[in-house]
Amino acid sequence: MSAPTPAPVAPRKAGATGWSLAVDYAPIIVFFLANRFLGVFAGTAAFMVAIVLAVIVSKVKVGHVSPMLWLSAVLVLGFGGLTIYLHDPSFIQLKMTLIYALFTIILVGGLIIGKPAIKYLLQAAFPGLDEAGWMKLSRNWALFFAVMAVCNEVLRAKLSFDAWLTAKTWGVTSASIVFGLAQVPMLLRHGLMLEDAKAEPPLPPEG
Repeated sequence: MSAPTPAPVAPRKAGATGWSLAVDYAPIIVFFLANRFLGVFAGTAAFMVAIVLAVIVSKVKVGHVSPMLWLSAVLVLGFGGLTIYLHDPSFIQLKMTLIYALFTIILVGGLIIGKPAIKYLLQAAFPGLDEAGWMKLSRNWALFFAVMAVCNEVLRAKLSFDAWLTAKTWGVTSASIVFGLAQVPMLLRHGLMLEDAKAEPPLPPEG
């Protein structure tokens, strides 16, 4: 009996790239600014509102909500709620470790069974990219997420909350963007057709 065909990637709406980047990165910037001016608990509440709005905007403007964004939203709401209810900011810090660890497990699991899970988590469309390219992208992001999970545990153990949030907002976000852009030459070698792609860089959400 033949293996079931994976569900097709949902089509993106025209001009969706800018909106997609916004919904991926705006919530953490809202968190940073609200924490700076209103405090950690008001900042956490603003983060929760921003991630819900990001899901709505992604659905309306991009045309779908990626599994990665759904998972980010669920964890932000869950751990953000615990942070506010228990008055303990360590929960919202732990959320980052957990989400990166889960992404690592999912991607490594896909590699073990020979499936590029990054394709389905991001629901990204990279025209012309062959299966080997998807597998390498999945492998590379699995390694990156594993390193980021460890880094977050080190940062939250060594830094104050404000310093941790600054490092996450600007350091980790910048590292994600640089790492994502660094994948482009490899993707081009595996058939990515930039001239036909209204594709965004291979970046994960930063919730």
